[in-house]
Amino acid sequence: MPDLIHQFIAHRAQATPDAPALLFKDQCFTYAQLQSETDTVAAALLALGIGPGERVAVYLPKQAETVFSIFGAAAAGACFVPINPLLKPRQLAHILPHCNVRVLVTSAPRLESLLEILVDCPDLHTVVVVEDRAPERASSMTQQCLGWGQFLGIADTHATAHRRIDLDMTAILYTSGSTGNPKGVVLSHRNMVAGARSVASYLGNSSSDRLLAVLPLSFDAGLSQLTTAFSVGASVVLMDYLLPRDVLRAVARYRVTGLAAVLPCGTSSGTWNGPPRPYSRCATSPIPAAHARVHNLTLQQRLNTLIFLMWVAHGVVPLNLPALTRVSVRPESMGKAIPNAEILVINEAGQECAPGEPGELVHRGALVSLGY
Repeated sequence: MPDLIHQFIAHRAQATPDAPALLFKDQCFTYAQLQSETDTVAAALLALGIGPGERVAVYLPKQAETVFSIFGAAAAGACFVPINPLLKPRQLAHILPHCNVRVLVTSAPRLESLLEILVDCPDLHTVVVVEDRAPERASSMTQQCLGWGQFLGIADTHATAHRRIDLDMTAILYTSGSTGNPKGVVLSHRNMVAGARSVASYLGNSSSDRLLAVLPLSFDAGLSQLTTAFSVGASVVLMDYLLPRDVLRAVARYRVTGLAAVLPCGTSSGTWNGPPRPYSRCATSPIPAAHARVHNLTLQQRLNTLIFLMWVAHGVVPLNLPALTRVSVRPESMGKAIPNAEILVINEAGQECAPGEPGELVHRGALVSLGY
């Protein structure tokens, strides 16, 4: 079984090479094609001299190159840093030097907006844009800038990836920074692999599933849509969230069986008036009890789906959904810990609280991150 996050793709490419893995608009990449693209990105990063654990930032919306870059960095033995595409240059001015990013993958228009801040990123040596050519203004940069074709063209197919083990860092996810500068949460391969297997186990995901990736890939639950799907050989549809009706149209178009969403997306889904869809599982952020039964009616009956409430522990415990519950069973409950995780409520004396006694929520298990 895979121990490293990118090995999910390699394992499925060997077992079911022609199975669909990634869908984006009218594109469909099989597991064999996804493995090939990931390997090429890894080889290109190694040709650039990326070192073990060095940071590769990806500042893109959800598109195929985003996935290739994330898993390609992991396959090379580097560390990927997915950056929320909604962040502004001033926020990247903090993130890029803060975690010593060496390679940045972005688009030409986004690069144009970043030119002024890149002078203060001394560790950054290469910027890759997903277009065929680098923008003309890139000539003023101190870093080299490569178009996507140029970047893939330097791939050294004979290069050997850096040896990594499951306890090694593979990702840094940045918090929203709502109370200060964003903080980078460090994740190991073990964190991500354990999280994917645990969630897939609880939700009963299989290779026949098709998950709709609506949440940002810079967010733990958003990235989990990829890792959970790849862990079982399912397929993922990439979509940047626009309006609730667009999500529902995508559900119908791609025959989606699973979706993770936040509360506004779920509450707005009541606008759906079409026939029930073959849509097996929906996970959403916690819902106030007053709204839970409305969700149960609009989603479970109209979309023929099961609804799970997911409580995501941010920061110290990223990339996991430590507790889930069926909304039709106990909508007011936080639910039980997912497999391979333990959650306790303790008091000031460090003892487990009695029923009804307030305390601090603590969590232990393989999903706990390496820290900030």
